[in-house]
Amino acid sequence: MHFRAPALVCATHPHGETAVIARLLTAGHGLVAAYVAGGRGRQLRPVLIPGNVVEVEVRSKTESQLPFARVELLQSRGPWLTEPLPAAAIAWVTALTASALPERHPYPALHEALSALIEAVCVAPSARGWAMALLSYEVLLLRELGYGVPVRRPEQADWGAILDAFDRIGRELARYPLADRRRDVMAARDLLRERLKRIEG
Repeated sequence: MHFRAPALVCATHPHGETAVIARLLTAGHGLVAAYVAGGRGRQLRPVLIPGNVVEVEVRSKTESQLPFARVELLQSRGPWLTEPLPAAAIAWVTALTASALPERHPYPALHEALSALIEAVCVAPSARGWAMALLSYEVLLLRELGYGVPVRRPEQADWGAILDAFDRIGRELARYPLADRRRDVMAARDLLRERLKRIEG
């Protein structure tokens, strides 16, 4: 396997003294886990922040081998990670994506939707500007994985209904794609829910 493409950083896990295993979402190759040498170093640590857009070059000798990756920053989300609501939203949607999607299965619609959602989180003046997009992304992810979600689309202005839909979709996520990992991953969603509730009304 060898390709070069833009990717969204979804998760990183330490590997050895200075490297990381990065989980990167690409349009054409889906979610790819790859070894990034020096990923915990001063230069690459701010590049491999979940939500960042990177140019990634992935190489492996065989399909079964963990590939090596080189990354270059294209767009940083770092400035928004000091804001509680945007930080919680980006942490949740990237953790969800990294945990729920099978590797190396292209989901171009999810890549496009996640890119647009993270951009909305960063540019909207408040969560009211991106909450519906977040719900739509969660529903799309469930449907792309084969789970129907009987959730009625709430009105944009009805914050209470949006939170109710958020809770219903959360139960579906915990029951299906995150059933084996929901405690760790759903904690990020619980934090986001708590922060969203504070702007109710």
